[in-house]
Amino acid sequence: MRKLALADEILLTIEKPARYIGNEINSVKKNPSDVDIRFAMCFPDVYEIGMSHLGIQILYDMFNRREDTYCERVYSPWPDLDKIMREKQIPLFALESQEPIKDFDFLGITIQYEMCYTNILQILELSQIPLSASERTWEHPIVIGGGPCTYNPEPLAEFFDLFYIGEGETSYKELLDLYKEARKNGTSREAFLEMASHVSGIYVPSLYDVTYDENGFITSFVPNKEGVPATVRKEIEMNVSDTFYPEKPVVPYIRATQDRVVLEIQRGCIRGCRFCQAGMIYRPVRERDVDYLKDLAYKMLENTGHEEISLSSLSSSDYSKLEELVYFLIDNFQEKKVNISLPSLRIDAFAIDVMKKVQDIKKSSLTFAPEAGSQRLRDVINKGLTEETILNGAKLAFDAGWNRVKLYFMLGLPTETVEDMEGIPELAEKIARVYYEIPKDQRNGKAQITISTSFFVPKPFTPLQWATMCTKEEYLTRARVVNTKMKEMLNKKSMKYNWHEADLTVLEGVLARGDRRVAKVILEAYKSGCLFDSWSDFFDNDKWMDAFERTGIDPDFYTLRPRDLDEILPWDFIDVGVTKAFLKREWQRAMEAKVTPNCRMACSGCGAKVFEGGVCYES
Repeated sequence: MRKLALADEILLTIEKPARYIGNEINSVKKNPSDVDIRFAMCFPDVYEIGMSHLGIQILYDMFNRREDTYCERVYSPWPDLDKIMREKQIPLFALESQEPIKDFDFLGITIQYEMCYTNILQILELSQIPLSASERTWEHPIVIGGGPCTYNPEPLAEFFDLFYIGEGETSYKELLDLYKEARKNGTSREAFLEMASHVSGIYVPSLYDVTYDENGFITSFVPNKEGVPATVRKEIEMNVSDTFYPEKPVVPYIRATQDRVVLEIQRGCIRGCRFCQAGMIYRPVRERDVDYLKDLAYKMLENTGHEEISLSSLSSSDYSKLEELVYFLIDNFQEKKVNISLPSLRIDAFAIDVMKKVQDIKKSSLTFAPEAGSQRLRDVINKGLTEETILNGAKLAFDAGWNRVKLYFMLGLPTETVEDMEGIPELAEKIARVYYEIPKDQRNGKAQITISTSFFVPKPFTPLQWATMCTKEEYLTRARVVNTKMKEMLNKKSMKYNWHEADLTVLEGVLARGDRRVAKVILEAYKSGCLFDSWSDFFDNDKWMDAFERTGIDPDFYTLRPRDLDEILPWDFIDVGVTKAFLKREWQRAMEAKVTPNCRMACSGCGAKVFEGGVCYES
């Protein structure tokens, strides 16, 4: 009780104490002394961001269904509490029990974005857990990472005991059972890690050695223990209509970034955009049964009190029962004042009909993601979207009463020319013209077109993973080309232009494409005060550049140099189903600006059929 009283005293002095007190609706309470395994599930960002993440809700529900396991949650303390915890030597604690993370059996960290890497070190240090995995004993939790960034775990390899590659519904049971047996039998920590390496999808960095040549290229990546698998194959849940899903998700006390019920309708994507990592690593497509989703919607809304339900998917329009599901939700929940959110929809007649029913046209905007300004460059990235489709979608929206449009593009794509850059505002201007072709008395005020450009990062396991990145200055020059051209447009007053931070993009590229040597930079940056790097108010590029200089690591080695198609990449030891041969073919097709049909039109032979039961389509 003394510890809780101290925590209460401190919480009264900081911003948003509800971030740390637990006891939310649907949070799980167990007696820690009644379980064999205590698992701390961590999202290394502030509470409001972490509580919006569906993956943690799924795993939290899955773990807590085990009678022998108690899963609790922990998030990154905001800087105000971080300062107090360091000054008073208070160990980081879990929300449910308020007990120290260092006393748990597992610390599971979901790694969604490269710019949270320093926050991972914050979590470890505040938990009083050694930052280096090699320094840990059975006195410390097993630190395990999961999530999309683990498809290149190497920059973080020094800090983790294990990585879980793939979807969490499949192998965790075997891993937890193995841990329980190891502790019961007095097995050493090292022996347990070696046994864990034989669990499907588990990668133990300490059991692999990397060698480099005089130029810094990887020459070998091999196990250092006999029997340890040379390749780690991703885990994937094939039956997504008969698996774990939280019917009673935890409801935050304070407004989260996405304060709503999230209904995941499918996994994977048929589109094959060559820049999109998620579209490759989550293949094949697996749809949830529509009746299963209808039942979930009822239960989750009833159990949470949320007033909004969102359909989650990489490409919602490709879900085969979308129309049936959406009209069901409208018919059953709209009168109850439940809002329905439909991200990732193609703008067609169906989408317009639905959005007219579920959105306030005067307040909402429509989103298009052409990604590139010219048709040639859209073909390079295999976007599968023509200018005619975009303009027709805009016309449908404007005729229905919308006047606000958001357009998302990337700059720095392979083979990009000035013509491609200038094509961005030119396309926006064509959309504005479509709006002003409507008779003035039928318009809904002035058109408002917002252009946003991010800068391209070639991610692992995409056909563009061999591409060269731009420098910060080159990215900004490209943004200026777009801005200058926009000022020449006839309807420039209807257009607004925003662009992403260039220096942050370059750093993201280093962390996404890096090898084990990059860990030194992450540690040095953290020691110099880097934290919450994904927040523009906190990101300090100068500190990161100083960290590169002090460690002798050249960031250009990971971003600017071209990669040979036969080079050993840091992530080559992972098998995602999509083969390297397919990625090479798609890279060549990109250089030739050739479009590859989506999976529903024709099978491209990507390799994902190795996971039997996925929705692969044959022509």
